[in-house]
Amino acid sequence: MNEKILLAHGAGGKLSEKLLHEIILPAFDNEILNELHDGAKIGRLAMTTDNYVVRPIFFRGGDIGKLSICGTVNDLAVTGAVPKYISVGFILEEGFDFDELKKIVGSMASAAQEAGVKIVTGDTKVVGRGQADGIFINTAGVGEIIDGVDISAKKICAGMKVLISGTVGDHATTILAERHGLELPENIKSDCAPLNKMIFEMLSAEKNIAMLRDATRGGIAAVLNEIAQAAGVGILIDEEKIPIREEVRGVCDILGFDALELANEGKIIAVVPAESAEKVLAVMKKNIYGINAAIIGEVVKNSAGKVGLKTSLGAIRVVDMPAGELVPRIC
Repeated sequence: MNEKILLAHGAGGKLSEKLLHEIILPAFDNEILNELHDGAKIGRLAMTTDNYVVRPIFFRGGDIGKLSICGTVNDLAVTGAVPKYISVGFILEEGFDFDELKKIVGSMASAAQEAGVKIVTGDTKVVGRGQADGIFINTAGVGEIIDGVDISAKKICAGMKVLISGTVGDHATTILAERHGLELPENIKSDCAPLNKMIFEMLSAEKNIAMLRDATRGGIAAVLNEIAQAAGVGILIDEEKIPIREEVRGVCDILGFDALELANEGKIIAVVPAESAEKVLAVMKKNIYGINAAIIGEVVKNSAGKVGLKTSLGAIRVVDMPAGELVPRIC
């Protein structure tokens, strides 16, 4: 039987890896693409692109427009670049509401202003009723690599510390709650935010940060596995040090999800030299988007390519790459 594309192929987990390594990479193989970062480094420039198909398109803490700008800004920033310019492509379904489009465009403008980037080009296509789902957005971004910065898995070595910029799973929990009609307290909302200024502050304090990743699809479970595999190292994280809101834990318990696999849209993972970890953490905590930052683990010599979780009971369990799609169309 011929295989068919599933929603899970876009989840950032094992099926996404299969799609990437069996079809996409063999076709487009080159040394820049093979870095497999959130963006491509081309000399002293960085470039990234992404598509946004989230449902619902409006959610507590943001909408598809804000998400599209923040996602592109963050993907550039974690390459060690200062985001500069963004393109925007709209695919609109016939019958889409004008007022909703105005709100979305306004959110994009506000997010771009906060991030300090310019939307400089774009395109709009309209398709017939039933041929899309309201609105899809594509964005691409260009930035300038910061002098003296080299974000690369090749720099990761045993003893380095693993940091996260804040609480895990807020975005996916917000989307889940809206889809399932769950009531959440006001403090639980999407973490969608532009993180480029915080990342610039981190790199100003420590240019030798080895790795930065945007923990979106597949959550920190997927990102940490990708880092461990790319660097050929083991990573051990501590369950008690991972910041997770109690309300997020509650939703995970009700719906049977693992918070480590839930998507975030305003959180980064950083792998930092041990001697500068506390300094970088202090810088993060001074930024509004890093108040809940924490050191959650370290790089270890053994178990290359694997991620382990030290549980509250003192045992260690393997954190696998997510198998499939927990929440379809999360971003």
